[in-house]
Amino acid sequence: MRIANAPCSWGALEFDDVKGQGITYGRMLDELCDTGYVGTELGDWGFMPTVPAQLQLELKQRNLSMVGAFVPVALKDASMHAVGEAEALKVARLLSAVAEESDQSPFLILADANGTEPERTRNAGHVTNEMGLSAAQWTTFARGAERIARRVREETGLPTAFHHHCAGYVETPQEIERLLDMTDPELLGLVFDTGHYLYGSGDIDGQRVLEGLERFGKRIQHIHFKDCHPLVARQARSEAWDYFTAVRNGVFCELGQGSVPFEVVRDWLHGRGYDGWIVVEQDVLPGMGSPKESAQRNRAYLKAIGL
Repeated sequence: MRIANAPCSWGALEFDDVKGQGITYGRMLDELCDTGYVGTELGDWGFMPTVPAQLQLELKQRNLSMVGAFVPVALKDASMHAVGEAEALKVARLLSAVAEESDQSPFLILADANGTEPERTRNAGHVTNEMGLSAAQWTTFARGAERIARRVREETGLPTAFHHHCAGYVETPQEIERLLDMTDPELLGLVFDTGHYLYGSGDIDGQRVLEGLERFGKRIQHIHFKDCHPLVARQARSEAWDYFTAVRNGVFCELGQGSVPFEVVRDWLHGRGYDGWIVVEQDVLPGMGSPKESAQRNRAYLKAIGL
């Protein structure tokens, strides 16, 4: 297993109201490399160079691999599927062009367009069944995800894995299960995000993370290591904070400071012979904290538990 990090740990997020407010890609890659990571995700389109030769040069200069790219699509809306497919293909072509032959193939990381639906954003971490999709919307959502994954595979050969995410329509364990049940495992894998799973499941002490790994293990293709602070999560739920308020108050804390049992996750991965990437993600908003120092502490924590 190799350890990567991602632009979101430096405040480079996909949300419209924070785009362009964070760090430059060059500084982010330098700091990622300096703190001991050997791979990165792409970040929002345009954050890093989109010309393959230029991006490949930036990666090679730092001996970094490109691990994958997060592509949010409003999948419940059939009219957005063609737009989402075009966006996914644009990103997948870039990933394919910069991938080294010796590397594991990068992932197209598909997700719902989280943070765009007011009700889901307001209730992230404490959603109820009534806030979910209708049966018809589920069918539209699943067919859209398969459509995009199929086209990405046909044109670029890259695999697609879906990222469950707070403030989107696939957040809770029940929603993850519904999507997986409705989609072809040959087309769509799962990105298991430890922090989003803990927060989205209503967990406090981290016990449900292992349950989630066991429950969805056959579809897990990619892993995000994110921690979740129990006191902040409890306060967010009790005071009905929206997603961005919870993030701003540090619900996704440094590794080892929250409730995610990473040693248990490590053992589960070893037991399944997982040989893919572990991507550290500490979602922060632009200007929050000290990303380089946090990245260093996160890498030190993983080394301390043998990763």
